[in-house]
Amino acid sequence: MTKNKILAILLLLFISSCNQSFDTQEEMNDYIQDEDNGYHYKKTIAGVDYVLQYRPTDLLVKQELGDKINPVQIEKFRQQYNKYMYFNLSMSKNNQELLNGVAQDKAKFGQMVNELAFGMEEKLHVYTPTKDTLDLADFIYPRMYGMSNSTSIMIVYPRDEKYLKQDYLNFVIEDLGLETGDVKFKLNTKALKNEPQLAF
Repeated sequence: MTKNKILAILLLLFISSCNQSFDTQEEMNDYIQDEDNGYHYKKTIAGVDYVLQYRPTDLLVKQELGDKINPVQIEKFRQQYNKYMYFNLSMSKNNQELLNGVAQDKAKFGQMVNELAFGMEEKLHVYTPTKDTLDLADFIYPRMYGMSNSTSIMIVYPRDEKYLKQDYLNFVIEDLGLETGDVKFKLNTKALKNEPQLAF
């Protein structure tokens, strides 16, 4: 075996060991939801359950592709979505949406709806151990009108390699008027850099 072939095999093994690859979306979801893998974080504070989960690029690519698997499109969508990091933040109290808990108080209800729909850039913060802050790119809060058992928000941050060189990132959710204080998660940057992929 030539030296070049050995190097090629070693490189392939190194790349495949960095990024887990899955045949199905279900397999990937199971992997992501295992807290040991660094993509799924949970905390319960003052009766409020917080779940923060990273959404890998390939899940967004799969959603965009539907059933039409086209290699050119896969690469195009990967480049498009890989510029950002996507997170799903799910919050619930008594296994219900947050708004259900304040529905009796009209002023508090209105304030929380407004905050969830328009003010989360003031409430969400991601920063490095050296206090460099990432700017929120976007967030989406779909109103579920009591049809879900949690309040979910999709959160988007730019994928900036200089921030991912740090050991971890702090993800902080300011108190939303639920007497929880600030809720903080430490994100595993190694996991974010070596995110799992789908074998399309």
